[in-house]
Amino acid sequence: MKALRNYLNRIKPHFEEGGKLQAFRSVFDGMETFLFTPSTVAAPSGAQIHDAVDSKRIMITVVAALLPCLIFGMYNTGYQNWLAAGATEFPTFELLLYGFLAVLPRIAVTYAVGLGIEFVVAQWRREEIQEGFLVTGILIPMICPVETPLWMLAVATAFAVIFAKEVFGGTGYNVFNVALVARAFLFFSYPAQMSGDRVFVASEPILGIGHSVNYADGISGATPLGQIATHTGGALRLQSVVGDDLSWWDAFVGLIPGSFGETSTLCVCIGAAILLVTGIASWRIIVSVVAGALLTGWIANTFQTSTYPASFLSPADQLLYGGLAFAAVFMATDPVTAARTNAGKWIFGFIVGAMAVVIRTYNNGYPEGAMLAVLLGNALAPLIDYCVVQTNIRRRQKRAALSLKGGDR
Repeated sequence: MKALRNYLNRIKPHFEEGGKLQAFRSVFDGMETFLFTPSTVAAPSGAQIHDAVDSKRIMITVVAALLPCLIFGMYNTGYQNWLAAGATEFPTFELLLYGFLAVLPRIAVTYAVGLGIEFVVAQWRREEIQEGFLVTGILIPMICPVETPLWMLAVATAFAVIFAKEVFGGTGYNVFNVALVARAFLFFSYPAQMSGDRVFVASEPILGIGHSVNYADGISGATPLGQIATHTGGALRLQSVVGDDLSWWDAFVGLIPGSFGETSTLCVCIGAAILLVTGIASWRIIVSVVAGALLTGWIANTFQTSTYPASFLSPADQLLYGGLAFAAVFMATDPVTAARTNAGKWIFGFIVGAMAVVIRTYNNGYPEGAMLAVLLGNALAPLIDYCVVQTNIRRRQKRAALSLKGGDR
């Protein structure tokens, strides 16, 4: 590492003002600060907190917390392909390799498009390259079906980075979660490619690995929530892609169809533990999202009706199926787009959890409500914080007035 540091110091003058490569100053700065903690510090005047953990290190920690979901998602991608093809043996290494080959191009596309746009914008504005896309670039493919065409991911990523982030001023200024904006753009622009029973299971071999899936054989890749939304009568029975009953354990571990990064509640819990131990995610938001979902799920289940099949789900099932648990840990806790006051975090999280269950339960045309719930929470977060701050101001003004009145006596 010392040799690399010396090399960067040697070529750095070429990228500074007046150097022959000054046009790529932002690119060099981004790579340097990614590899090493910046040596610059805040001005000595004023109140400052000096810490070696900058925003890049925070983003890298979030990426590390996502790795359990990412790796298991690769395994499950292979598992669902083998299962749908009627395989009786499931070799772990081959399943992981197949999933890796299916997922890698999607991650590469989102990073190439998103970082490319950020490099151009940073150079144009003569600013440092921000690090927010380190997380966004991996989140976008994780919350999309594995069969999403690469060009769609590229278009959605470009739309989200430009219109949900850069037009607001870049990292730290966006109102809405960028990854969810990309997901919403895809869902409303290309609904046929983002829902149904053939988009969540990879159906073709990749480089000679994997199997071809024949949907004419009665194979269905519908997610559990998709099955519930189309349920028309009789006992509610959730099935795997080959018609076997899904167990509670299957749902918790994540051996079910779905966006490849969201299916495993177990891996989401591991990621949550990493974020909470490192102090990066707000436990108030996570707890309140879960509380809002459980309470609303209990109310819906108490007044269940065949008109809304999702109302038959237990409160715990609401957390196991779909992307609600993933959204609670990795989406709702985004420090830029969530509420920032402590009281506001409780309110914000409860709204997200409650609205996710309301949307998926009482809108049969949209079986997954986590995406819209978080985006709605993002829109309300500034108002929530404003109301909390104003309430505190009024409370303190009353307290001050009473103190003055008591002093006059």
